[in-house]
Amino acid sequence: MDYYGPNGAGKSTTMNMITGYIEPTSGKIIIDNIDIDRRPKKAKKEIGYMPEGVPLYTDLTVKEFVTYMAEIKKVDRKTRKEKVEKIIEQTGLKDVEKKLIKKLSRGYKQRVSMAGALVGEPKILILDEPTVGLDPKQITEIRNLIKELGKTHTIILSSHILSEVSQVCNRVIIINKGKIVAIDTPENLENKVAGSNIIYITIEDPENKIENIKEKIEGIKKITLMQENEDKTKQYSIEADENIDLRKMLFTELAKENITIFEMKKADVTLEDAFMKLIEGGDK
Repeated sequence: MDYYGPNGAGKSTTMNMITGYIEPTSGKIIIDNIDIDRRPKKAKKEIGYMPEGVPLYTDLTVKEFVTYMAEIKKVDRKTRKEKVEKIIEQTGLKDVEKKLIKKLSRGYKQRVSMAGALVGEPKILILDEPTVGLDPKQITEIRNLIKELGKTHTIILSSHILSEVSQVCNRVIIINKGKIVAIDTPENLENKVAGSNIIYITIEDPENKIENIKEKIEGIKKITLMQENEDKTKQYSIEADENIDLRKMLFTELAKENITIFEMKKADVTLEDAFMKLIEGGDK
């Protein structure tokens, strides 16, 4: 599952309430049928939390930090060493387990933070912006780790990167201005806007004859200038009724107007499209 929303929407606040870090002003937080307000220790035992910003004790080695987290979470002393070793292996930290955390790359620090969250075998992992500040290789590695952990844990993560949501999550909650505007799978959210019939077109049109096309092709709803390029071409989005194929008609009518087509493509429906439509609908 993933929480997505613009800055200030309430993602991190929601996560802080789930973990018991702050109290909700109303309502209840129930973790695996346990009210966190009434039985905080029992509820928190089921949660592993990786906060944004990777707060770590950087003067400890990786193994010392994970062991320390195991002690804090009261992992049984008889099995503590074995479980620490397992988590270090699981998070890909074996090669750096004896290194000081302050000497690690950002990607490895993220892994150490995730290892700390995994200690104590919690049923639920809460990850706040787990890939922020990472390079593309590190992002891929962390995403793969999250997918692997998702096979044995319930994972709730917050992200500003919608492509990440599509790749990693099987259920999405979209928040806008502190309110939930959608709960669904990424696929279903994308399908909700799939009915839009939009063409992106890049043309050379010094006399702005494109404005006349709306009158000549029945079914066009809107022509929007997206950007003007340095080579004097312009990119437009053209939206039409769902039951017509704009491409053939555009080729014919633009040729009649001596408008040169450089590129034409049908809009791919993405989670970004669904998000913008939901947010705009909520604002209205």
